[in-house]
Amino acid sequence: MNNITIGQYIPGNSWLHRLDPRIKLLSLVIFLVGTFLIPISAQVISLLSMISLFVIIIVLTMTTGVPMKKVLNGLKPIVFLLTFTFFIQVFYVRTGQLLFGPIKMYISLTSILGIILFIVFYNMTKKYIKFRVFYFFFAAVMVFVIQALLPYIAITSYSLSVYDEGLLRAGFIFLRITNVIMITSLLTFTTMTTDLNYGIESLLKPLKVVKVPVDVIAMMLSLTLRYIPTLLGETEKIMKAQASRGVDFKESKFKEKVIQIISLLIPVFVISFKRAEDLGNAMEVRGYIIGAKRTKVDQYKIGFSDYFSLVISFLILAAIIYTRVM
Repeated sequence: MNNITIGQYIPGNSWLHRLDPRIKLLSLVIFLVGTFLIPISAQVISLLSMISLFVIIIVLTMTTGVPMKKVLNGLKPIVFLLTFTFFIQVFYVRTGQLLFGPIKMYISLTSILGIILFIVFYNMTKKYIKFRVFYFFFAAVMVFVIQALLPYIAITSYSLSVYDEGLLRAGFIFLRITNVIMITSLLTFTTMTTDLNYGIESLLKPLKVVKVPVDVIAMMLSLTLRYIPTLLGETEKIMKAQASRGVDFKESKFKEKVIQIISLLIPVFVISFKRAEDLGNAMEVRGYIIGAKRTKVDQYKIGFSDYFSLVISFLILAAIIYTRVM
């Protein structure tokens, strides 16, 4: 549960913490647009552009005082997606220079049995491994090694070849997903929920012309981000309470896991509705009326550092567009 970083705020006094929320949101959009404008390719210019964005995000993180470990923890929930995407690109892109292969792979009774036994071994040993992400990558590689080493009683077979372009494209997509997760996590780490609410409402203000309830949408988005870590914390407390009563979420059988998940979801839903009711009462007591004009305690002013950051963001986007069309 601690690996979910979206919605968490880390207090600080860095330049990014002090930046106007409107500028931070606009810069985030510019970074995301720039990230997806870089074409998926094994060309050097595309790879350098994506690596450069990754380095910029690392530098931004280091200058804010946010622990790098905290940012990287946000990647743990998508380790399976990253691994799956990586291997799909490596094994199915057949262009470029052949690095090694073709290797004959067998789907046989022995390989299936070997994979099942290895998965059981992996689940039994992963809790003793410190760097579980690397251990997961090792397990994914071992699945293919077992297919190559146990060809007996074969059901079907296929050839496996690895090309340099497939490897480069896999690394490119890996970096793209990593950049998106890290930059969005950095926004929530350095911006309070009230600031996000104001920033979203301010940027969407032109939509009021066509009668879009901008303030309501902004409030809904900010409250959603605010309560993600809160509900995760409550879920973790429930899991610990059930574990103290003998419930084991890791070692039980599949049927037992289904029952345990249901017993976990019911109190989470109850707590969610209760918190929603308490929040609604609190907002009503404080005079919140949907659609009514509201005043703000903090008055935001865009300063030199805000303009400078926005200009740098546009320059980065312009550089990406130039490298794409050149």
